[in-house]
Amino acid sequence: MPTPRPARHVVLMLLGLILVGLNLRPALTSVSPVLVEIGRSLGLGSMGQGVLTTLPVLCLGLAAPIAPRAARRIGDETTILWTLCVLALALLIRPWTGTAGLFAGTAVAGGCIGVMGVLLPGLVKRDFPNQVGVMTGLYTMALCTGASVAAGATEPLRLIFAGEWRWALTFWLTPAIVAGLVWLPQLRRPHVPRARVADQTRLRSSGLAWQVTLFMGLQSSLAYSVFGWLPTILQDRGLDEVDAGLLLSLSIIVQLISAIAAPWIGGRCRDQRGVVAVVMILTWAGLLGCLYAPVASVGLWAVVLGLGQGGTFSMGLTLIALRAADSRTAADLSGMAQGIGYVLAAMGPLLVGVLHDLTGGWQSTGVLFSVIVIVGLIAGLGAGRDRQVGAPPAADRDG
Repeated sequence: MPTPRPARHVVLMLLGLILVGLNLRPALTSVSPVLVEIGRSLGLGSMGQGVLTTLPVLCLGLAAPIAPRAARRIGDETTILWTLCVLALALLIRPWTGTAGLFAGTAVAGGCIGVMGVLLPGLVKRDFPNQVGVMTGLYTMALCTGASVAAGATEPLRLIFAGEWRWALTFWLTPAIVAGLVWLPQLRRPHVPRARVADQTRLRSSGLAWQVTLFMGLQSSLAYSVFGWLPTILQDRGLDEVDAGLLLSLSIIVQLISAIAAPWIGGRCRDQRGVVAVVMILTWAGLLGCLYAPVASVGLWAVVLGLGQGGTFSMGLTLIALRAADSRTAADLSGMAQGIGYVLAAMGPLLVGVLHDLTGGWQSTGVLFSVIVIVGLIAGLGAGRDRQVGAPPAADRDG
């Protein structure tokens, strides 16, 4: 049983989790509002822009296995601090080193976000075992805030910086620096080496673990497709750059509502299938509305989309914690769900770009989104059952 921590340490951990959460999306959502400008400046076509939006998501997944290994060697807290430092450096160099530097910096930033994202559910399970839903909602709220502010402010920042997109992207290293400074007191906690997973094969052979992973990956595929392409889609539908970026920002900021409400409600239910179904259907409706509804109503559909996606992401994280029997299993399930899941998620924005190149429009994107939603809903209904991975054999109901 872990020794209770003083209230001051709990408050510092809570503040640290929120500030780390703020850094989990600006590196990604700051690109799409100025994607057209980046393409013009560096000569990137739709395919190159698609790769730029896909690359960080792929690196989220590829870097995820690093997180538990680093945490076992140097501790969760130290791993997060070093990752914040590398993230800040990547955000500093990526706009100023040409096309190669842009892609490399974006890849490194995605990897850093992947490492931190894997560790947070385990920290919540460890330090707040009785408030998993609420704490997951809080740092997801911070994540949505960071994503929304970056999406809405990057284009205005570009205009403030005399039309220079490079300075607008550089600005987003600031939250990483602030988070690193606030996180420093966490290093005072003694590092207790993690035990290795007793039976990694059991986790990989669990149908429930794969359902959690598929749900996490497929809902993320939709989210990163929106982050990467929604402003461009809306611009092609007749909106200007600022309005398109602000609508993405609006869609993300309303995620705060469902990011808190969905895990709060889900954590109080016997299982989470009903909540999963509602948020996936809202996401589906919002996507189709943004693609096909009259332009005058796009703001409404952006709100519906945000309510759906805030809930799908926070439920993905909540399911990782609820389906795990202990904090060790939560950390390993988080690594599996986000590692494999984000590699799967990377296909979403890439396929959106490929379909646009092949068809010259966005109409076929709705079919792609519908397929992802349906398969994700099926996986989510399985993951939402009241079962656990890693429970003692007598209580294990995973089947």
